[in-house]
Amino acid sequence: MIRMENYLGRIELSRDFLVQLVGNTAIHCFGVAGLAPVLPTKRLLGKSSLSDGIRVRCRNNALVIELHILVSYGTNISAIVKSIVNKVRYAVEETTGFSVAAVHVYVDGIKS
Repeated sequence: MIRMENYLGRIELSRDFLVQLVGNTAIHCFGVAGLAPVLPTKRLLGKSSLSDGIRVRCRNNALVIELHILVSYGTNISAIVKSIVNKVRYAVEETTGFSVAAVHVYVDGIKS
């Protein structure tokens, strides 16, 4: 659970909800071929789910989001990363009302 306090009281959100929100937003960005699993054993076995490449933490009443992605071959990686950062930040802040301190995007591979 992600918990935040504000002048209205305590707000609690499921970590799974945030992971699904971030994952669905990132997957629909142009040039993203998929999410990469963070754990090497899952990467070797080829098993992955939406939550494997995403971490969401709360620090100083703001969210810190980490994404591990695979990009499509021939696309501009810096443009893809900027797009993901902007779209994920907007989606999370508009949907939840929580502020996002940082969105870290790690490109783990290229798919053809």
